[in-house]
Amino acid sequence: MGLAHSRVTAQGQISVPAAVRRKLGIGPGAVLEWEDRGNQVLVRRAGRFTSEDVHGALFHGRPPQPRTVEEMKEGVRRHIKARHARG
Repeated sequence: MGLAHSRVTAQGQISVPAAVRRKLGIGPGAVLEWEDRGNQVLVRRAGRFTSEDVHGALFHGRPPQPRTVEEMKEGVRRHIKARHARG
C-alpha cells in the first residue's frame, strides 16, 4: 500500500482511505487507537497489540524468563484488563 492521504474537516473529522480500511479490517463503528510516539502518531484498530505490548505485559521490562503457556496467557489477560479498565 502506498502513502494514503486524508483531509481534516472543520469539525476535526477525517475519512480513512479504503485501502487502509481493508488492511485494518475496519468498517462502520470500528474503534481506532491513536498513540503518541514523540514525532509520530500510530493509528491502529483497537484490540490489536504490537509485539512490544505483549513483551511488556509478559516480562515487565525484564529479560525473558522461561514461562509456561498458561503463565503467558495470564500475562496477556492482565495486560488487556489493565489497558481497558475504566478509571
